[in-house]
Amino acid sequence: MTDNNPARGLLFALYGFAMLSAGDAVIKTIGGTWPGTAVAALRYCFGAAGLAVMLWRSEGAAGFVVPMPKLQLLRGFSVAVATIAFFSSIVLMPLAEATAIVFVGPLLTALISRFWLNERAGWATWLAAGVAFVGVLIIVRPNFAILGAAALLPLVAATGMAFLMIGNRKAAGLGSPLQMQFLIAAVAAPILVIAAILGHLSGISRLHVGLPDWTILLRCAIVAVTATCSHWLVYLGTTKASAAQIAPMVYVQILVALLLGFIVFGDRPDMISLGGSALIVAAGLGLWMVQRRA
Repeated sequence: MTDNNPARGLLFALYGFAMLSAGDAVIKTIGGTWPGTAVAALRYCFGAAGLAVMLWRSEGAAGFVVPMPKLQLLRGFSVAVATIAFFSSIVLMPLAEATAIVFVGPLLTALISRFWLNERAGWATWLAAGVAFVGVLIIVRPNFAILGAAALLPLVAATGMAFLMIGNRKAAGLGSPLQMQFLIAAVAAPILVIAAILGHLSGISRLHVGLPDWTILLRCAIVAVTATCSHWLVYLGTTKASAAQIAPMVYVQILVALLLGFIVFGDRPDMISLGGSALIVAAGLGLWMVQRRA
């Protein structure tokens, strides 16, 4: 039902975004037992298969027609890069810190859109991007000293998500939300499989793909289901409340990541890292408020 009920819409979005961080925590439990490339590939293979069944039942053969193939390739490749980078980062870094850095994605989207789509980026966008970048530097600071360039993986993930958002904007109206979600998974899955194979053949021990036990298969399947449900809940939220009302709910992911990181993994971010996370959140919320008034 698409009745106008903002409170219920916000609740749906809250559940959806919280479930995304819960799925990330499940992925982190696999860390060290299977490479991030293989986890990402299996997760999207499960997701593509499930979405294909749903799409067939909903739209039949017409749902599998691919509009603007090059654009769908961009969307799938972007999410593949983002997924590999993020899954690898949460193995190496505290969940909350990696999640916070990825939240510069919407600001990167605004900046990239300025040059690619020729969309106007006002002073608020540039100011928010600058503040968020300072927050990223604060969070990366201790991790970079320990992990080196690997600490920048969440930033790579954020860039991939920014290009995905731009691709989504250009794909608006080309098909149903279910079809668009399926096309992302259908394109990303083979790219991720190839990446996992190349990683295995590279000889790098961390990228070696051994035979997974049943618990890894189960956890990847759980993440595929929870991610699909999460996106669907957020979509339901937008049918009952405006996108502008729902937008701030996305930051619940950082709070859930902080809570799960502390309870499940014993992560204790220092006050400086928490301050960096707060800057990123403040930049995003500030830009949202300015754009909403405009």
